[in-house]
Amino acid sequence: MPESRHGRANTAQPVQAPDPAGSRRRRLATLLADMVPGARTIRVSQREPERTWPSPHARAYDEQGSPVALNRAQGLTAARWVMRTHPEVNWNEAYDLDLTNGVLRPAAEAYAVADGRR
Repeated sequence: MPESRHGRANTAQPVQAPDPAGSRRRRLATLLADMVPGARTIRVSQREPERTWPSPHARAYDEQGSPVALNRAQGLTAARWVMRTHPEVNWNEAYDLDLTNGVLRPAAEAYAVADGRR
């Protein structure tokens, strides 16, 4: 082991690694909130309603659950970013990304909460 100027061997110090997945997800939520002003939730799926083949698709909703208009480029970009940030998710189902905290959850849970079944 090479010695330092002070005569002691250099030892590796443990590095406190930040939570890269958590920070990436929060950063994604911040970027999407900037890209789609007024949106609180983005619903992402692999199926666009008008198409029969798989295609990344996103819809945005405000705090009251009303749709927020997205153009095709915004929807496709948002869906791709979310899918790349969450590669562990099975995208056969729709998922909601909460833009306030970056939490991704199945869209079916949002329906259950709205119906009071939680």
